[in-house]
Amino acid sequence: MSNYPHLFEPLDLGFTKLSNRVLMGSMHTGLEDQPDGFERLAAFYAERARDGAGLMVTGGIAPRAEGDFGSGLSVLNRTDQLPNHRLISEAVHAEGGKIAMQILHTGRYANNPGCVAPSPIKAPINRFEPRQLTGGEVAELIEDFANCAGLAREAGYDGVEIMGSEGYLITEFITRRTNRRDDEWGGSYDNRIRFPLEIIRRVRARVGPDFIIMFRLSMLDLVADGSNWSEVVALARQVETAGANLINAGIGWHEARIPTIAQATPRAAWTWVSARLRGEVNLPVVTSNRINTPELAEQILARGDADMVSLARPFLADARFVAKARAGRSDEINSCIACNQACLDFIFSDRICSCLVNPRACHETELRYEPAKKIQNIAVVGAGPAGLSLASIAAERGHSVTLFEAARRIGGQLLMARRIPGKEEFDETLRYFSRRLESLAVDLRLAHRATLADLIGQGFDQVILASGVSPRRPDLEGMDHPKVMTYADLLAGDARIGRRVAIMGAGGIGFDVAEFLIHQETGEPQSIDQFLSYWGVDRSMENAGGLARETPIDQPARQIYLLQRKASRFGASLGKTTGWITRARLDRAGVTLIGGVTYERMDDRGLHILVEGEPRILEVDNLVVCAGQEPLRDLLAGLRKAAIEVHTIGGADDAQELDARRAIEQGARLAASL
Repeated sequence: MSNYPHLFEPLDLGFTKLSNRVLMGSMHTGLEDQPDGFERLAAFYAERARDGAGLMVTGGIAPRAEGDFGSGLSVLNRTDQLPNHRLISEAVHAEGGKIAMQILHTGRYANNPGCVAPSPIKAPINRFEPRQLTGGEVAELIEDFANCAGLAREAGYDGVEIMGSEGYLITEFITRRTNRRDDEWGGSYDNRIRFPLEIIRRVRARVGPDFIIMFRLSMLDLVADGSNWSEVVALARQVETAGANLINAGIGWHEARIPTIAQATPRAAWTWVSARLRGEVNLPVVTSNRINTPELAEQILARGDADMVSLARPFLADARFVAKARAGRSDEINSCIACNQACLDFIFSDRICSCLVNPRACHETELRYEPAKKIQNIAVVGAGPAGLSLASIAAERGHSVTLFEAARRIGGQLLMARRIPGKEEFDETLRYFSRRLESLAVDLRLAHRATLADLIGQGFDQVILASGVSPRRPDLEGMDHPKVMTYADLLAGDARIGRRVAIMGAGGIGFDVAEFLIHQETGEPQSIDQFLSYWGVDRSMENAGGLARETPIDQPARQIYLLQRKASRFGASLGKTTGWITRARLDRAGVTLIGGVTYERMDDRGLHILVEGEPRILEVDNLVVCAGQEPLRDLLAGLRKAAIEVHTIGGADDAQELDARRAIEQGARLAASL
């Protein structure tokens, strides 16, 4: 009997049956925008179709050029484009999977000066102001959606998902926030939802009855002047009548100032929304956002929150998510940690998507972990993210690997990162690597600080230094004062901290330390109810957009000063799609940001600084130093002298800014080449 009976129960849609209740949700990978991208997309989807989700959904494909993300390549509106899409559908079908193509018109989010919208209202996250569509153009667009769906069927897809969520064009028609029209496509709610309903009707007429139509419905806009719950229900019922087979939950617009999928969001924080809609319609309802384990997916289905669960980024982290769960090997799943660093941050920076914990995602055709042609005996020094990545992949390829770690457990800098509120998901990464080392029979030597004697003359063909970093202490008077500590001292739990704290350095680590100090008193992650209250979500959903009328005000537990030498904007190095969350939380907690600082000394009175030439004393209980790192590579010279082939990776290679994504990718690429 399956460990997950609800998860692996088939879903009968009448004309077709889905093998399980997992939807691989849509992710725009950036490959759609590359001239050779469809060959790579075929490999990406094929690897995930093998004993995978009951249904997969592609990244967004526009029905006309103005509606794509900006490249002009993510479009299906002509028959000469079909061969590219057949590469995907045929690759998925060869592996026994089913796949739908998402039809997405980005509307006012399109990154091009020709973007269009129901009304000429500029999006806060786009530099271009959209042009208002004429009534005739709206009618043409409906036909474009139908044409795109017909071509999708011709290309061999099993269905389409019509994207009516996240603040894209269809959503822009639905809400008063972005639809100020006074013609038949605006004004009353019935007029505003005419556009999506006409699209569904026209698509159904074009593709026939035996083709999946899933509608991505914005169930909770999380923006002012969004839909209220009665409007969401009314639209859902008409979506059913218009001819859809499935309704997929969309939560939040891209411009919403409430986290919906980042690490700051508790797991399964939004399934209560789909649970509420499920009782209002007869169609199967799909729930989504921050579901990253099969155990959690099973619980959601078992309690009736949805008929299917959508997992998108978990398939970036592990292509074999479903297969491992089905085989009872869920402890081997490489879990999505919701960091956004290599997926959404890359996409919104016009880079090809990947994954922090799985750098092979979207690079399947060029980053291969093939059996080694010549087996080598490899020593790895340091079990941080770079060393763990290299050791596990090298062992997977057949090499004999010995991994030395000075601490009593694996993880390196991840052991500190996991203590930052919202980064607890790194525990999953450590669980995954621990299981990998065990299953691959890596010789793990914990509490063993490697020496030259361990590495020279012991039969190792290569040595990999992944020995990490040590925090830098600036050459400043008073750095040996008892009130001074490094971030490593603080996060290791080796130091007591007072109520008034200055943080020297406002890079990523400085912001992490501030987060840690803000929340240190509780030590527990936010519950879903606490999260919703903190961010001002109206759980009754009677208010427009699902926003509470009042947001609670924080009572800061500490007075924190975050300092930087530069006078430029704080947090410039933070994640493109998550930095605003960190800045918002620090602002609510009353953290004082001071730029343009010259540090003078630390003494019993506190930290002496100059701010734009003016002297100032911060009377603090502690100073936490986040002033960079130095690489730990003491063994390098001795190994080279002994003519041992040696490589440095991770912080031992470049200590400028700690970056788990770079470390894991560097380890993976070196391991693939050994």
